Amino acid sequence: QLQASGGGLVQAGGSQRLSCAASGRTFNSYAMGWFRQAPGKERDFVSLISWNGIGTYYADSVKGRFTISRDNAKNTVYLQMNSLKPVDTAVYYCATYNSGSYYRLLSYNYWGQGTLVTVSS
Repeated sequence: QLQASGGGLVQAGGSQRLSCAASGRTFNSYAMGWFRQAPGKERDFVSLISWNGIGTYYADSVKGRFTISRDNAKNTVYLQMNSLKPVDTAVYYCATYNSGSYYRLLSYNYWGQGTLVTVSS
């Protein structure tokens, strides 16, 4: 089970940190990803982190502004979001990576409930 939190209202240029807490003993075995879905749009890939935290991947739209990390001792993955823009407004979802291309929805098998981030201009 995945529980995302940390969303809220933030002004453009501000920062927000999302957390995704996982239950289950196999968390440390999975790469973890973040996706986001803006109103009326498809759910898009944001970032992925390998099981050991060494490998990280980002969508071009967030590269240099967002940082993904994880603490396996706490079964938690984080998404630090800086220099936020109104276009970053979306519901953010965390998910466990299963197999396939990391930017595709179908490559993930378990999803959290999402947390809303609203960036005001």
